[in-house]
Amino acid sequence: MRTYIGRQQAISAADFAELALGTPVELWLGVEGETEEERAARLDAARDILAENPGMPDDLIRIAAEVVEAHPELFDVVPLVRLAGRRGSVRQGVAA
Repeated sequence: MRTYIGRQQAISAADFAELALGTPVELWLGVEGETEEERAARLDAARDILAENPGMPDDLIRIAAEVVEAHPELFDVVPLVRLAGRRGSVRQGVAA
């Protein structure tokens, strides 16, 4: 089954995010190993986009809230249980 948003096909989660944002996710998050010059250019472009679209942050928060409401199972949290007698990384007198 194929999923389209407008005329664009969304194949991955990154595709959905890019289509929702209207920009590549990397513009907002950066990429590993980017230079200071690349980072400065990316942040400058992001500032320009936000200046042209001042309602964008509110729209994104609304979209995120709708996703959480529609799919709460995506955000299930399982509490971690600490076993009695174990503290930190030391177990039974032996460093882990």
